[in-house]
Amino acid sequence: MISNYNRINEMIRKIRPAVMLSLLVVSFLYIEDLNAQVVDIEITNIRNDKGSILLGVFTDHEGFAEEEAIIDIILSKEKMENGNLKLILELEPGTYGISVLDDENDNGEMDYNFLGIPKEGFGFSNYLHTALRRPVFENFKFDLSGSQRRKKILIKMTYYF
Repeated sequence: MISNYNRINEMIRKIRPAVMLSLLVVSFLYIEDLNAQVVDIEITNIRNDKGSILLGVFTDHEGFAEEEAIIDIILSKEKMENGNLKLILELEPGTYGISVLDDENDNGEMDYNFLGIPKEGFGFSNYLHTALRRPVFENFKFDLSGSQRRKKILIKMTYYF
């Protein structure tokens, strides 16, 4: 009986570090999730159900200028209701900007007419862009702080034609 007790004690002693390490890793993953901020995004004024919506999340002007999003999402218009589409993202605290393209012909890029005016719709986080030139990141950026659990972002699509 004592030998079984000793064997069990020895097994527990051997696996204890692995169990502790596993608990530590799980707790770090949980803490990482605690930092995530929920971003409720509503895209409005989508004019039709052709093609798809391309959404890019940027963290600075350079990334936006180079069209290098940290997150690229292609959204189907199947769940669109009355020209509106909603989605939820989880992002770490920081500064972000979101740009959206209504890629009506599904070619993965903005199409322009012979004058260089966009033929497809576009929009930006909490910013209605009406100029013909490309906006700067500063116009549509937003901040997520550690104390903020949810943030609402409205993106109103603009169409020139």
